[in-house]
Amino acid sequence: MKTPSPADAATRPPLIVIVGPTAVGKTALAVRLVESVGGEILSADSRQIYRGMDIGTAKATPQEQARARHHLIDLIDPDEVLGLAQFQALAYALIDRLHAQGTTPFLVGGTGQYVQAVVEGWQVPRVEPDEALRRELYEQAETAGAQALHDRLRALDPAAAERIDARNVRRIVRALEVCLLTGQPISRQQTKQPPPYRILRLGLSLPRSQLYQRIDRRVDAMMAAGLEAEVRGLVARGYGFDLPALSGVGYGQFAPYLAGEATLDDVVREIKRATRRFVRQQGNWFRQNDPLIHWLDAADEPFAPALARVESFLEGVWPPA
Repeated sequence: MKTPSPADAATRPPLIVIVGPTAVGKTALAVRLVESVGGEILSADSRQIYRGMDIGTAKATPQEQARARHHLIDLIDPDEVLGLAQFQALAYALIDRLHAQGTTPFLVGGTGQYVQAVVEGWQVPRVEPDEALRRELYEQAETAGAQALHDRLRALDPAAAERIDARNVRRIVRALEVCLLTGQPISRQQTKQPPPYRILRLGLSLPRSQLYQRIDRRVDAMMAAGLEAEVRGLVARGYGFDLPALSGVGYGQFAPYLAGEATLDDVVREIKRATRRFVRQQGNWFRQNDPLIHWLDAADEPFAPALARVESFLEGVWPPA
């Protein structure tokens, strides 16, 4: 991506991005920054878009939302679909509206696809879902395994297969769907056109052992806050664990428990394990050696250095110090 010159960057409206792994403290930092310099938060989390899924997705609490206005949460019901292109369009529309109001947007989240689609300006293929084809592909994954589906993608689009984890069936299905419906590899259709913003990227990091401890404490707190009741309520409303929304971390692990095949301790243990695995996948999107991300140690009170960078950035310093 071409870096704008200082003169060009000075004329561009700002976008502040905060990334990092699950449980590292992104929301708490963003809320404090917004309270200090003004602005509003756009969630870049592919699970916080669902209504009724609050505890298990670590959605900003009502208190946090009262301190800093949040957008791009509670967009759809758990049995509905919001494609990447739709999310990107919603994000750009909100960013432009905030800029028109003289308000600084903060894009905050750990879903790499969402973040990169916005900051890099992905030209996302606008291919409507084909439910029959999707069912066929999901059935193949169920019978032959996710690896077989990934091998099929690799034969059609090696570049896309290289980027997509073999265990991520949902992304593999979407890539195959685009390839099969258009006759062109999805990787060739995902070009980039950087948006007209000057962007400050802040990243929060922790040593893996400390992050795992935070994850364990967060899962315990979720259970104490009523995660089981939240899941039971979703199931009672007719949402099944076969839905992408409820098959993810924090929800899908309840399926064997509610079927009488596991204990609640098993559920907690599996959620912690799955969250750790998810954190390792997030590292593929937000790399410590990425020169565009200003990394801050989350264990060393990151607010002061983050605020200094944000204030300098908003004053027009480019590139960000």
